[in-house]
Amino acid sequence: MISSIAYQIVLGLKLNSRNRMALIYGYVFPLLFLLAFWVIYRNDQDPLALHMGQLLTVTILGSACFGLPTTFVGERERGVWRRYRLSPTPTWVFVATTLATRYILLISAAALQFAIAFAMGMSMPAHPAGVLAAFTVSAFAFLGLGMVIAMLATTVPAVQALGQCIFLPMLIIGGVAVPLVTLPDWALHVSAFFPGRYAVHAMQICLTGPGLSGGRFDLLALLMIGAVASVTAAKMFRWDVKQRFDARGGKVWIVAALGMWIVVGLLAEHEGRVAANDAPSAETQDVSFPGEPSSWQNVSDADIENVAFERLPPDTGLVSPIAGPDEQPDPGAAAQLAQIGDALGNWAPAKVADPVQRARNILYVAAVPDVLQMAPIERFVPAIVFSKLRGSIPEAELPGILYWIAMHPNDGDDSAVNELQPLGLPAVSGPTREVRGRVMLYSLKLLGRLTNHLP
Repeated sequence: MISSIAYQIVLGLKLNSRNRMALIYGYVFPLLFLLAFWVIYRNDQDPLALHMGQLLTVTILGSACFGLPTTFVGERERGVWRRYRLSPTPTWVFVATTLATRYILLISAAALQFAIAFAMGMSMPAHPAGVLAAFTVSAFAFLGLGMVIAMLATTVPAVQALGQCIFLPMLIIGGVAVPLVTLPDWALHVSAFFPGRYAVHAMQICLTGPGLSGGRFDLLALLMIGAVASVTAAKMFRWDVKQRFDARGGKVWIVAALGMWIVVGLLAEHEGRVAANDAPSAETQDVSFPGEPSSWQNVSDADIENVAFERLPPDTGLVSPIAGPDEQPDPGAAAQLAQIGDALGNWAPAKVADPVQRARNILYVAAVPDVLQMAPIERFVPAIVFSKLRGSIPEAELPGILYWIAMHPNDGDDSAVNELQPLGLPAVSGPTREVRGRVMLYSLKLLGRLTNHLP
């Protein structure tokens, strides 16, 4: 049996090497995305590392939606699989070896991506073994989906149509190509029902974050989706193009495969994982009651009491994260944090005369790493910023200033976000709406701590 499996894998690799479309989807397609991401996020400090989870997910998703089913259906149309049927090998072996072959191709494509990314200056992953584990589980989930597409499609053009129906929504509102923090609230809830979101997060936290310890739910979700999809593909397996999948209860199995996506999404909603990743904006976050004071000097204790601090995103979430007292940065991140702290003392925007603008400028230092998802440092920068604010503004004035900034996030000057290079941070290009929204959140989180409304 082992020799048969090995033979099928070797044969599959040979057939894929002769398939031009499979090579394009497997290798050229991911590299185009890598180049596109580097161009789009070139102003980030480490653009490829910060978005490698998305790139790897695109690689897997492209193979699942197009590469695998295109190869499989093309071979079935040519009668290749009809000849395999004459052998005594069980059906599950053919399914397993097909998935194993595609996994080997995915590993080689990912290795090529990493090699080029390293050549372009990307830093080493924080947890290489965790990246491999998350990549493997993600591949298992999506390749099972690819096999289901192959069973449903009768022709290669049908594969293209079915693949696009899954690929494009996953990219746009599924948290794969478009970062979750930029999605509107309704799209965040929709993305919870797409496996791409969990694949991106599971790999990204191993690339630039704390590792797999923070991705248990993501891995469980992917394993559940992959298991049901693989069983569905085996139950719907068609050796010949003339076989009808619904003759063997295929429709029931399709419902089961898609139903698992719904189950995972409902679990995410139930556990509050969608809300934790919400990206509040300066215009939409509701954390206060009406009746604003006329100036920051007139802010009263009663005004602060009216702030709904409980509505703020949690410190452990994707938006406005703050490290706990027992968390320690990685050595490389610690050096960068020390640079930020040292340079902040001489940073010109932190010395402007207007205390409100001064505080706003200092808060930008925490907001920008958060918006750019600079995972190694973003959770630890707020402590540096909070300390600087306490040292730069009198204690009696700071609560009123923070309240005023939070209630007027669109006021003041935002040119400081383009002057962050002396701190070792990238400048923000384009609109600053998201940065202003983070300034609002961090000002409220510090205000809550100063007034004992938050721990």
